[in-house]
Order: sequence, then structure tokens, then C-alpha cells
Amino acid sequence: MQITNIKVRVKNKKPKRKGRGTGSGLGKTAGRGHKGAGQRAGKKLPYAGFRGGNVPYFRKIPKRGFTSPNATIYQIVNLTDIQTRLQGAKEIDPKILKEANLIKDENKPVKILANIKEDLKIKSSFRVDKFSSKARELIEAAGGKAECLKR
Repeated sequence: MQITNIKVRVKNKKPKRKGRGTGSGLGKTAGRGHKGAGQRAGKKLPYAGFRGGNVPYFRKIPKRGFTSPNATIYQIVNLTDIQTRLQGAKEIDPKILKEANLIKDENKPVKILANIKEDLKIKSSFRVDKFSSKARELIEAAGGKAECLKR
């Protein structure tokens, strides 16, 4: 006997016989109750947020703000992470950042931020989609180059 040979035993359960007299427990209204939409054929289940006829939450809560469908969402990388993980790299681009697990997808845009406490010690040429102004200053002060990709 092996664990792969074990089968779950499911008993054959007969469906409940509805509407077969009052003595069966599901006679007369057949478990549907009295009157209303639930008692009628073709009744649909309430939608998500249905509150029994009260005003649903999504209609009570005020709608505020605006989310642009054309907004560019950047993958953010801090200079601290680059300095700790990519010490000897001459060129830093999305492919290398992906290999170092600093970004998830090399085809999506990348932005480098200047979140670093000490001075930048890497002399590398950076080729990503966008830089913060402080990050660009720090990279050029360390002797590196900051180029924006055109994609």
C-alpha cells in the first residue's frame, strides 16, 4: 500500500427531493420561502455589495481623485541598492538590474532615485529610462555617466 494508491471514498449522495409534500420537510414552497423574487424562477443572486435593498457601499462612499490611464509606472531602484549589489559593474542597464533582482521586468521603464546616505563610490555608466535630479548629480560627481534610454 502506497500513499499514491489511496483514493478518497465519496458516498453517493442523492439530491434532496423538493416539493414532495409537507412531511418531507421541503414540501409546499420547496425551501424557497414565501413570495418575492427568491421564490420565483430565474432569480439572480445579489451582486457584490448588495445590502438587502439598502444603498450599496460603493454608492455611499464619495468618489474622489483621478487615476490617469496613460500614466507611466516606473520600477524604482535606489542608489544604495546598486552600490551594495553591483560593486564592480562597468555598465548598469535594465538587464543587469534584472539579474541582480533589483527589478522584476527589464522591458518596463526603470527610474533611479538618490536614496543613499554616504557618497556614491561606483564609476559606472547608467543607461535607464529616468533619473531623479539628485541621482544624476551623484552619479556624475562620482565620475560616472547617466544616459536615458529612448524606448
